[in-house]
Amino acid sequence: MKVRIGFGGALVLRIGMLFMLVWLTQLTQPVFEFAGFAFSWRDIILIIGGVFLLYKGTVEIHQDLEGGSEGPKKAYSSSFVGAIAMVMVIDFVFALDSIITAVGMTTFLPVMIAANVVAIGLMIVAAKPIGGFIDNHPTIKMLALSFILLIGMALIADGFHQHIPRAYIYFAIAFSVAVETLNLIARARRDKRWVVDTADIEQP
Repeated sequence: MKVRIGFGGALVLRIGMLFMLVWLTQLTQPVFEFAGFAFSWRDIILIIGGVFLLYKGTVEIHQDLEGGSEGPKKAYSSSFVGAIAMVMVIDFVFALDSIITAVGMTTFLPVMIAANVVAIGLMIVAAKPIGGFIDNHPTIKMLALSFILLIGMALIADGFHQHIPRAYIYFAIAFSVAVETLNLIARARRDKRWVVDTADIEQP
């Protein structure tokens, strides 16, 4: 539910951004310089978004490894709001970058809105089964959190004009997922053999 609410808010945010195309095109203009870097509003948003991802990813990893001291209700409330905020921030940062790029390709607003509606719709449909799978496999959740940290660092690097080719990031993610898939297959086979061996032992 919280992820779907986050995606719904992200869709509203995206459509609002599409109606402000002129404003978006101005976000790439430098607003100040520091230590030899000229920062635009786009760079500032990327850095803030990256720092937010690093913070949330680190907090989630710490809670999974160490456990929280808050009560169930407070922890649930914090997790609920945090999850929605994380979904919206991630989507906003990536949507900002992609929309600024898309402005040079087309300015036909209905097509851009339709594309975003379809994209968010697919995310909402896939959110529940993927979320359930991650909840049932803690190692997958830890891997997903590490991806959040990786993306956060990439966004900060982009904000400082040190672009990391996305192909490298996608390859690292794909390689990690492939290794974890092999681990899951191997674990399932070990569990199956253990069940068979236990059944054989229990037979008179």
